[in-house]
Amino acid sequence: QVQFVESGGGLVQTGGSLTLSCAASTLIIRFRAMGWYRQAPGKQRELVANINLAGNRNYADSVKGRFTISKDNAKNTVYLQMNSLKPEDTAVYYCNALPNLNSAWGQGTQVTVSS
Repeated sequence: QVQFVESGGGLVQTGGSLTLSCAASTLIIRFRAMGWYRQAPGKQRELVANINLAGNRNYADSVKGRFTISKDNAKNTVYLQMNSLKPEDTAVYYCNALPNLNSAWGQGTQVTVSS
């Protein structure tokens, strides 16, 4: 069974930076793309960044220019570098494949940005 384990979250002030990591239990090259998702309290989970097999990246408008997704196929790990963080980035962050695997959602990692 595929598992994704996220880490790297924490409490940071507005304008700060964090780097999230996602370790996969399988080869990430199995998937057409990998993505970072987030869910804020009272809101639906949303896709914020994704990267495909060729390394092409896409970002939600809300994070474009501030977040960078990358991956290390040899380590089966996906990263999310987050800069210039804002309070509205506060959420639990998850990684998953695209399209996502419903059974593979992990616990996520909490990111809290204080104003």
